[in-house]
Amino acid sequence: MLIELVRVVKFPSSPWLAQIRTPLGGTSVRWCGDQAAGPGEYHVEWTVDEDIAWGRNAKPATEAGPGLRSGGRCVVLRGRLNLTVDGAAVLDLDGTQVLLDLAAPLSEGLAGTWVELFLEREKVALHPFQL
Repeated sequence: MLIELVRVVKFPSSPWLAQIRTPLGGTSVRWCGDQAAGPGEYHVEWTVDEDIAWGRNAKPATEAGPGLRSGGRCVVLRGRLNLTVDGAAVLDLDGTQVLLDLAAPLSEGLAGTWVELFLEREKVALHPFQL
């Protein structure tokens, strides 16, 4: 996904955080790139370092369509939930695939639905790469 990096900051007792903007919205998440990275556009891969548990940090989306927003120290990712043939979960975030670890198997009928993930910002990471 192509993001706009606004700035990279470090607060006491937290990892490096990137303040970003995307067509889906803006937020701050963990930055796994160069800590001296300047503002600009970057291609990134998203990772989630938290097990997804339906009803705890994953819920039906309040509206259809991809989205991204902040909620205090929380990041809300809205996308379409898909399952792979081997039972893994993937969040389709407007064409960007985010692999998810599940705390327990998902109920029947959730595949293909719009969901919102409520995650600590330090548990969502961006990994920049060159095309």
